[in-house]
Amino acid sequence: MNDFNQYSSTTRTGEGLAVDEGLRSYMLGVYNYMGLGLAGTALIAMLFVANPTLSEVIGGLSFIPFIALIGVGWFGSRMIFTSGSRAVAHGIYWLYVALWAVLIGPMVAAYVSAGLAEMVYQAFFITAAMFGATSLFGYTTKRDMSGWGGVLMMIGIGLLIAIVINFFFASTLMSLLISFAVVIFTAVVTAFETQMIKNLYREGAGEANARASIFGAFALYGSFVTMFIHILNILGIMRE
Repeated sequence: MNDFNQYSSTTRTGEGLAVDEGLRSYMLGVYNYMGLGLAGTALIAMLFVANPTLSEVIGGLSFIPFIALIGVGWFGSRMIFTSGSRAVAHGIYWLYVALWAVLIGPMVAAYVSAGLAEMVYQAFFITAAMFGATSLFGYTTKRDMSGWGGVLMMIGIGLLIAIVINFFFASTLMSLLISFAVVIFTAVVTAFETQMIKNLYREGAGEANARASIFGAFALYGSFVTMFIHILNILGIMRE
């Protein structure tokens, strides 16, 4: 009897280690996709830095990719799962990355052309530190954050409306306050998303986990870039 109990305990421990390794591999897949997305965004931003005319053209049409980005952000996450295709999931993710890159490329180019490249780097490293800390919290916390989704969506819609309103009024003070609010909000969202992505993991569900990894990258990439934009805006306004 004792031998059997020892064997059962060892087997359960081995299964737990297997699940942990599977989860670790799954989460690394999420962050790898996200990292590739950020690298792609950086490359496209460099194109804008090297071609000022391109920044002027896209800058005049910024509202169009902004609307497209909202559409892809809203429907894309659902299509990644409902399509049942990894190829479609990849297509949606890389379209999302491209739209974000087109939006932030002219902004990054403007900072670089003004001799403020170090501010862009500073904003990136601050974002990476905040994102890493909040994502780690979401991964390790025992608190169930699943009930926060509705509240976070309402806050997000409110902030989006404030951003659109300020697009027309162009108030520097309002822009600063909105950016502070968005950074705090996005930090909370990052923790929420990380726990949600972790909970999507299913042992042995290869195809489902592959699409879940892309979905996770889709969600976390958007949070990272949003946080970066508003931290850069805060640094720019505070410098003035």
